[in-house]
Amino acid sequence: MDTLDTAIAALMRRVANDIVMPRYQTLAAHEISEKTPGDLVTIADQESEVALAEGLTALLPEARVVGEEACAADPKLLDGLGEGLAWIIDPIDGTGNFAAGKPPFALMIALVDRGETLGGWIYDPVGDRLCHARLRGGAFINGERIIARGSGAALPVAGISTLFMDANERATAIARAAGQLDMVDIPRCAGEQYPRIVLGVNDLSVFNRTLPWDHVPGVLFLSEAGGAISRTDGSAYRFWDHGSGLIAGATPALHAAGLDILYR
Repeated sequence: MDTLDTAIAALMRRVANDIVMPRYQTLAAHEISEKTPGDLVTIADQESEVALAEGLTALLPEARVVGEEACAADPKLLDGLGEGLAWIIDPIDGTGNFAAGKPPFALMIALVDRGETLGGWIYDPVGDRLCHARLRGGAFINGERIIARGSGAALPVAGISTLFMDANERATAIARAAGQLDMVDIPRCAGEQYPRIVLGVNDLSVFNRTLPWDHVPGVLFLSEAGGAISRTDGSAYRFWDHGSGLIAGATPALHAAGLDILYR
């Protein structure tokens, strides 16, 4: 890893060790709240974001910081995200799991500039697994280069949740997948789902909500590992737009097959 990667890895581990993990399985009821119905935030999310923002600003003062919790308080912070240099922070991805005292959950960071993602980092503090990628520089897990691979299963293994679909979308997805995809449960944590695709645990995944802090690091990680991802209509994912729906595949062929099965 280069100097920036090393510094970010150290920052993420420090924040995880000092702030996140001491709260894991010890949260009091008053330390968990809802931003909107069903969308949880904990004191650890809030404190983690502050510490990560401070550390990243020290590394690159010219970059603004766009954090999930700050944006929950002021959505205008997302304005112009595709235009300049910025850090994107998800202080704890998988907050629902974290609040319930179970894995997986992850800390996620991306560095973007003028519509391009320059770097992405996903840290799983329970397994001490750091996934990172740099634009045109490859994807790595704990410093080892990784190439995405399919599961090799007879039917592509598809991590698809119908939870956020309406009744018609749910029925259509199930009908289209029948006999063509092996639909499996999802971890409710994008910071775990993207590594599952790269590691061949899942061949495909569909994401409904596509907020930048949930997906920018993982999209780069998967793409640099040789996988493919797009909007469900086949168009490119642009992290600054307000669209919804992504489909990811461990290989371009699996991605194309998933698009054909589910959306064409």
